[in-house]
Amino acid sequence: MSSSIPADMINLRLILVSGKTKEFLFSPNDSAADIAKHVYENWPMDWEDELVSSPSILRLIYQGRFLHGNVTLGALKLPLGKTTVMHLVARETLPEPNSQGQRNREKTGESNCCVIL
Repeated sequence: MSSSIPADMINLRLILVSGKTKEFLFSPNDSAADIAKHVYENWPMDWEDELVSSPSILRLIYQGRFLHGNVTLGALKLPLGKTTVMHLVARETLPEPNSQGQRNREKTGESNCCVIL
């Protein structure tokens, strides 16, 4: 499929947690919410055992970060006419920004303040 990507489109290779992949073509104007809706409405046959109940719980992960619903592919500066890889997961809510780092500090007892010698 990669040889036939239109020059004004972005080919997304979406990877599920199970490792299954599928490619979809999108416009730079498409948002993460648009992509989730399109994938839900065109759910691949070989993903049947992982079908979700609603497009609203599908989340895209790009370069280790969850994409919020209104972020467009163009805003991410993805290259046109090329394939970009993203992960697709089913998750009810998005983590708060920097919450993972805070959670890790709480677990290890680290803080951002004061080195005691």
